[in-house]
Amino acid sequence: MYMMTERALQMVRGMTFTSPLHLLEDILDEVYEYGVQISGKTDLRKTFALNALVGLDNVAWLLYSADNNITNFDDLIPDQFKPALSCHHHKVASIPLMAYTIPVNEIKQAAEEGYFFMKIKIGQPGTQEEMLEKDKERLTVIHEAIGHLKTPYTEDGKLPYYFDANGRYEKKETLIKLLDHANKIRAFDQIAIIEEPFPEEADIEVGDIGIRIAADESAHTEKDALKRIQMGYNAIALKAIAKTLSMTMKIAGIAHENNVPCFCADLTVNPILIDWNKAVAARLEPFPGLGLGLLETNGHQNYRNWNTMFTYHPCNGASWTKTKNGVFELNDDYYEKSGGIFMDSEHYIKIFNK
Repeated sequence: MYMMTERALQMVRGMTFTSPLHLLEDILDEVYEYGVQISGKTDLRKTFALNALVGLDNVAWLLYSADNNITNFDDLIPDQFKPALSCHHHKVASIPLMAYTIPVNEIKQAAEEGYFFMKIKIGQPGTQEEMLEKDKERLTVIHEAIGHLKTPYTEDGKLPYYFDANGRYEKKETLIKLLDHANKIRAFDQIAIIEEPFPEEADIEVGDIGIRIAADESAHTEKDALKRIQMGYNAIALKAIAKTLSMTMKIAGIAHENNVPCFCADLTVNPILIDWNKAVAARLEPFPGLGLGLLETNGHQNYRNWNTMFTYHPCNGASWTKTKNGVFELNDDYYEKSGGIFMDSEHYIKIFNK
């Protein structure tokens, strides 16, 4: 991936562009083909190339902003995407990641601390039968632990469940068995999202499942997102920090045209990139049944030196950089500073000046 980033930088040296959107369009396919070549993987996902281009795309947007005297994220958004990114949420849910190995007591503790919308991994290791039984057991113990807890952010006051299967369910019938179990233990009505239940290549229609199914990894580009929407997917996980801001705007635009809600997922990024992602989450239409934006952020769970990394943020210490009772509270200062994305980080500037 690093080599693909380096190749892209070589490609754009000396190029001129009128829009970062066009720049990405000009180089994406070539960078992708280079990735296929050096990895030897003919089935390399387009998202892998987009991952490699995030830094370059961010720089392109900052250069574009400087050239056009843009100092606010709202003014950065191209006109065709403004309808999809026109909100200004005062609160955005902070979504932690609960992997297979996270004990249920830690999930309960997070809920008691105010986190009300948690990304919980399902699709555990093993055969399809073993996976299903493990997931049924996991769902049962989670529901017993937090199913009774309350939140002010849902209409019924109950905690919504967000499950991510990472494409582990090979057949629709297997997922239906999990949902039948959820019905049996009275957890079904609290399932807000199931993300990527099936393998991307399976092309399984999902419109008849009765639960909101979200596309994430399979929505590489706006064309892929439209295909998923046509297959019945009725939510899209956006990743401005993994698929580039340019591609994210395109996907958000397609979703908005088709009345499909979006939220922002993480790729375990640093505090500065969280605010690139938050800039999108703060402007998406409210997620159905919640009335606010959604932003996954799990860096604090995975980076050893997270607190040190936070000091590199140009707005370190600002109230809107921190989760409070499960949400980011976004005030006028946040919107005036656009989350600090137009500001230099003294730490990173020093690295490049060495």
